[in-house]
Amino acid sequence: MNLIIDVGNSFVKLAVFNGNRIVHKEVVELDFILERIKAVKHEFNAIKRAIISSVGRLKETDVEIIGAYFDLLILSANLKLPYKSLYKTPKTLGVDRIALVSASVNQFPNNNVLIIDAGTCITYDFITEDNHYLGGAISPGLRMRYKSLNNLTANLPLLDTALPNSIVGNSTEASIHSGVVYGVLKEIDGIIEDYKLKYTDLTVILTGGDSNFLSKQLKSSIFATSNFLLEGLNFILQFNSNE
Repeated sequence: MNLIIDVGNSFVKLAVFNGNRIVHKEVVELDFILERIKAVKHEFNAIKRAIISSVGRLKETDVEIIGAYFDLLILSANLKLPYKSLYKTPKTLGVDRIALVSASVNQFPNNNVLIIDAGTCITYDFITEDNHYLGGAISPGLRMRYKSLNNLTANLPLLDTALPNSIVGNSTEASIHSGVVYGVLKEIDGIIEDYKLKYTDLTVILTGGDSNFLSKQLKSSIFATSNFLLEGLNFILQFNSNE
């Protein structure tokens, strides 16, 4: 069994894999990570290995304690990865993007794949059927767009994410929803179409916190999955364990 530890800004996703299957998943506050890892270790005593993503947000002492529990791997661009990267600045490539591309190699081998991660930022990552990672794009996510309108203007309110009733906003709030949500949807659909002009046999994956909200509204044909990053981390751990 493997333990996957995906560290965000304030919360941590913990997932236990038995082979390629998730048998346990939870989200915990960063301050309680050691307490929950101990509980998971007690419940699943067959866990032997673990991987940490975004280790920079963890205290060094916490990493040392976790390393005493498991055979621990820390995700970075220096690890053995299941693809050839042509990215020109690999040391600044986010570890979440590394995990997502790895998941695509495992689940969609020998395919041209565009992975779209709709979270705080929207990231686009492209890997060719020849297993070459070329890079992609980064743009503001839904919440970042709502917040920027509120933070950088004097009179626009901060709204909760909501699907607009119409592309024509007939009030300030409706106009904000239209601009933010349709702006993201048109961006994603447009980028997919541009990739398809060059790669007609393109496979598109949509994941991330806003994937469920967006997937029903997109015109393009996509695979929507919520666990893609966790599955990529598990695959990297297996790949570096020669299993």
